[in-house]
Amino acid sequence: MLMYDLLVVGSGPYGLSIASHAAGAGLRLRVLGRPMASWRDHMPRGMYLKSEPWASNLSDPDDRWRLDTYCAGQGVEARHGQPIPLEMFAAYGQWFARNAVPEVDERTVTRVTPVPGGFEAVTEDGETVRARTVALAVGVLPFVEIPAALRGLGPDLVSHSSHHGDLDRFRGRDVTVIGGGQAALETAALLAEQGTRVRVLARAEQLRWNDVPPPWQRPWWRSARAPHSGLGCGWRNWFYAERPGLFHRLPEPTRAKIAATALGPAGAWWVRDRVEPAVQVLLGQEVAEARELTGTGSGVRLDTLTRSGERCSLETEHVIAATGFRATCDRLGLLDPRLGGSLGVWGDGSPAVGRHFESSYPGLFLAGLVTASGFGPAMRFVHGATFTAETLVRGVRRRLRAGARAGGGPVPGQGLREGARSASAG
Repeated sequence: MLMYDLLVVGSGPYGLSIASHAAGAGLRLRVLGRPMASWRDHMPRGMYLKSEPWASNLSDPDDRWRLDTYCAGQGVEARHGQPIPLEMFAAYGQWFARNAVPEVDERTVTRVTPVPGGFEAVTEDGETVRARTVALAVGVLPFVEIPAALRGLGPDLVSHSSHHGDLDRFRGRDVTVIGGGQAALETAALLAEQGTRVRVLARAEQLRWNDVPPPWQRPWWRSARAPHSGLGCGWRNWFYAERPGLFHRLPEPTRAKIAATALGPAGAWWVRDRVEPAVQVLLGQEVAEARELTGTGSGVRLDTLTRSGERCSLETEHVIAATGFRATCDRLGLLDPRLGGSLGVWGDGSPAVGRHFESSYPGLFLAGLVTASGFGPAMRFVHGATFTAETLVRGVRRRLRAGARAGGGPVPGQGLREGARSASAG
């Protein structure tokens, strides 16, 4: 059976960027996963990117396949301070996959198992693929977090914000959105705009809104005081966005705390005027208990608790939990137990990764949200894909060279560089 140098599992922004850099490095490569699947299938129509267009590029070695290039080809200018529609970004990712990456196999991987000399992956239809190294770029969907009080109710009553490719089923109904971040607020705005009776329930005492970004061109002293970065203005955001390698050197408890608390929850400035006039907001409340309404089968009773201990209740037809994701090792269900159970773990439950994104299991590399405790908040955004792809592929090449030295054979991938570059341009 053919043994690839690298198998990339997942073809969202991180997986596609890794694949493009791996092809440019001459690695014998296989990519599995439907390009931009979560963006195409798990986000409602009408949403926009929260990040700036210039901070939302997928990454290729020659910096050719940028978002602004794609937008220009569609007759649209990607401008600073002008949010990009979700549909356009998803289409950009598919365009990137066609031009910057060798052919993508759209099948889903169901299991990754260690074998002598590397790994074996099984696809949804039972085919096996072998590779010396694996890069898991599985996005956020395996890590959906729903509050414990809501987990006992069925999907007809409770869902996660990432479960919806559209919100049409909620027209004319009563919906409660749990959460105070961008996903909650934009989901609530879209629901209100289609005629849904909607409210937002959040633990915070007040909602936070991001400021309108300052102009790209501004006096030097303003830029020096608060530089632009892929995660917003200010030196702290600049450090998170532009120096993930240095972030990785911070003490592990410090990294975990920053990853969990920085940059949120907050709503984008452009959604504020859509929420405040149209959406009921209940602040300072946390769901203590949720029960299906008896006798009707058509709703949920939510009992909430304020910080002062006051109990409140409300009835609603459906609850959407826009409560984020928790990227822990135990949720990497596609890993064979022999593999998943052997991974080193940070204090927050996420897998430990080295400076090249390699896990504690040699040859298994991780990318995206699951590495935020190691490399910082940038890994929660598309902006982190460039650093990840460049650094991870260097790590893969080091691992392959180490394996070749141990086995006495040639370095995998040598002699393939030109062919891979040609494939990546197609």
